Amino acid sequence: MAIIQAGSPHPLGAEWNKHGVNFALFSSNATRVELCLFDAQSGAPALRCDLPARTGDVWHGLLSPRRAGPGAHYGFHVHGPNEPENGHRFDAAVALIDPYARELSGQSPPRARVIDGRFDWGGDRPPAHTWRDTLIYELHVKGFTQLHPAVPAGWRGKYLGLTVPSVIEHLKSIGVTAVELLPCQSFLTEPFLRERNLRNYWGYNPVAWFSPANEYAVHDPVAEFKTMVKSLHAAGIEVILDVVFNHTAEGN
Repeated sequence: MAIIQAGSPHPLGAEWNKHGVNFALFSSNATRVELCLFDAQSGAPALRCDLPARTGDVWHGLLSPRRAGPGAHYGFHVHGPNEPENGHRFDAAVALIDPYARELSGQSPPRARVIDGRFDWGGDRPPAHTWRDTLIYELHVKGFTQLHPAVPAGWRGKYLGLTVPSVIEHLKSIGVTAVELLPCQSFLTEPFLRERNLRNYWGYNPVAWFSPANEYAVHDPVAEFKTMVKSLHAAGIEVILDVVFNHTAEGN
């Protein structure tokens, strides 16, 4: 049996199911796409194989549960033309982050990580306030609770810090119906800050738009982000995300 099967072009990213992990990546100009799994401890490549199928401009393949599952670290080596003058900068030597990654590892360089996306939403529904009744409060996930005495020490500056009853009650007491979170997608620190032994605080240097920043998690960024949203919704507070599309951590 082949190492990898054809799988499905949808959904994009890595999806774990009873058949294994399905990988799907969009690229209209690639000539070949390789999937690479990395050892979670050493970061060394553990398996590398071509995605065997292409549907339209989506390259895809399915690895069996024996080869991949939740927690697997992966990236893509994408082959294609290196023609900057035509907007093509393919470099198959570089393992790229999946743009649809749901979580990134905390390693350097960061790798995409397969997740178990199951979560008990318990009938959660967005409050859906009318615009005329909406009061939006912009806040930074870390800064809002980092020094809050009522937040457990381990939750300060984290997604879970926004689930603490006293924090939510304060927002409700001033009439807030929606919180707009400053960027909390996975981001990197810019080189000019690292040279000064500083770190990016505000998050305006994203590297993966579908992956919650690990910096604001205690253990599991995806589950804890969902828990935060569920708790705010239960209190009648909507969640709006500030998203940076005009630049990324991949370049200037």
